[in-house]
Amino acid sequence: MVNTIHQEVEFNASPERIYEILTDSKQFSEVTGGAPTDINAEDGGTFSCFGGMILGRNIELVPGVRVVQAWRVKNWPEGLYSIAKFELQELGSKTKLVFDHVGFPEAEGEHLAAGWGANYWSPIEKYLG
Repeated sequence: MVNTIHQEVEFNASPERIYEILTDSKQFSEVTGGAPTDINAEDGGTFSCFGGMILGRNIELVPGVRVVQAWRVKNWPEGLYSIAKFELQELGSKTKLVFDHVGFPEAEGEHLAAGWGANYWSPIEKYLG
């Protein structure tokens, strides 16, 4: 069975601004309440956020357009990665973020779906004011 999360969110900011938040260690840490974050913002670069709870590698980075990551939770079985894709679309002065997450353990789906809203979308909205 394919496990998929599809979410669409709008932010009052440019696609470039949202891209920066997702790929800049300092800004992402500020967004997530100061949790330790280390993001190597280049194709193939590794990332660690939420104090090492979330780990992975940037597969494709297109500034202002797309972020694709091999993404995992620290306590998942060794070597198991899902794919998280953030697609940024300009909507006037706003950005529509189209998010797709695939390949995670089936039992994690509900928790992950809620987690994206609580740990990414809401804090980014709050950060942007």
